[in-house]
Amino acid sequence: MRFAALLLSLLTLRSLGAQQPVAPHEARKALALLRTSLPCLGCHEFGGEGGHVGPSLSSVGTRRSAAYIRAMLADPQAVIPGTAMPKPMIPAPVRELIFRFLSVGATGATGATGATVAPVSAPRALNNAGANGASLYAKWCASCHGTTGNGDGPNARYLPIKPARHASTVDMSRRPDDSLFDVIAVGGVPYGRSARMPAFGATLSPAEIRALVAWIRTLCGCQGPAWSRPAAAK
Repeated sequence: MRFAALLLSLLTLRSLGAQQPVAPHEARKALALLRTSLPCLGCHEFGGEGGHVGPSLSSVGTRRSAAYIRAMLADPQAVIPGTAMPKPMIPAPVRELIFRFLSVGATGATGATGATVAPVSAPRALNNAGANGASLYAKWCASCHGTTGNGDGPNARYLPIKPARHASTVDMSRRPDDSLFDVIAVGGVPYGRSARMPAFGATLSPAEIRALVAWIRTLCGCQGPAWSRPAAAK
């Protein structure tokens, strides 16, 4: 019901003369994308739905400026180096729509007015602990999948689809390493899995993703299907 109330407030912006107002069809599209296709609600709450890893998006415009919201959607690591928010891998037009939906729509006619945190002036090394699979898993995966990979992280209860149990020998032995790598890299949607599973390919290096796959194999104590393994491993 809170979703309906938030959407109604967004639909009134045209009559309020907001800068770059969110048209009714745009608001409906943005809301549908957030709920069904984008990973944002995996970590953030909006309208009473979504995860609790990151700050709520329902009133983000009252806390952060439009510049901050835009910068975080473009590249979180450039704003807060080492943050646990991966860089969203979404098309620029969709990113712009979500930006307007959250910043203009959340605060009314004047747009987002909250505090600004200036982006860093130069790239900084990410604190991803190199290619240490255990450390990477603790930072990027454990909040949903659990520290031991049982799908019982503190954020799991807020997700509409239970996170994969990486500790399950039965489940993980059916998944080739390439499949695990690809889902970590590009997110759940391209593989018919939950939209709340974000993509990490723009934040983690291939070596770091391979380290995560290797750690998942440690958690499950298993290998992928025999047909998917290198010849020497069969």
